[in-house]
Amino acid sequence: MSRIKTVFATLKQQGKTALIPYITAGDPHPKFTVSLMHTLVEHGADMIELGVPFSDPMADGPVIQRASERALSHKVGLTAVLEMVRTFRQTDQLTPIILMGYANPIEAVGPVVFADNAKAADVDGVITVDYPPEECGSFVNELRARDIDPVFLLSPTTDAKRVELIVNQASGFVYYVSLKGVTGAVNLDIVEVAGRVASIREQTNLPVGVGFGIRDAATAKATAAIADAVVVGSRMVLAIEGSNESNLLSNVANLMTELKTAVDAA
Repeated sequence: MSRIKTVFATLKQQGKTALIPYITAGDPHPKFTVSLMHTLVEHGADMIELGVPFSDPMADGPVIQRASERALSHKVGLTAVLEMVRTFRQTDQLTPIILMGYANPIEAVGPVVFADNAKAADVDGVITVDYPPEECGSFVNELRARDIDPVFLLSPTTDAKRVELIVNQASGFVYYVSLKGVTGAVNLDIVEVAGRVASIREQTNLPVGVGFGIRDAATAKATAAIADAVVVGSRMVLAIEGSNESNLLSNVANLMTELKTAVDAA
């Protein structure tokens, strides 16, 4: 059983919802990324979504766009991100790491080479925002052959037929984008999200994670009550952006503690 499936199974037995923070690898500087990853785990992260910096992150709002720009200014690319995962794995063999990014860096090296390198780094899952499920069957097969879970996004506009196509290719979990727009938007309608999550569950037994628009403890708690996982991205990146070297880890730790308390309270 993969790490992702193991974590979800354990949390289900405990009646809990997973908390999955997102950070961009290399933000604010490559030297902090592994320490940030360990801090996230120490203060409640059940899994980590690690963003691969990209120059044209079409699904991301300005907060995560700025994070990518900061990382790219330090020459952080896919190779460096995988090396960060390897370093993290030297002392953490349990926490699932899910890469989130775009097709261009993968196509640059080739899907087979990418899958090999991700496996060698001990990556657990991959979200590729702009790989249409209709066109990435071979890529999904390469990941699955290496026990890496391909995680797909579902949106408020995804119809039932396309949901079926996506969940048949996905493994680990599916990621429901809780609003129309980019990361960091603030118009979360929890009633609407609850209805969509229930509809998705009618078509799959995979856990359903919800992200985009989780901006504070209150929205994290409300989302945890209806989802199998809560993904917090822009709010986490804002905490990093608003910190300096001396308080970076403590600020992230404090936010994680606040979010974990809220999610567990659900």
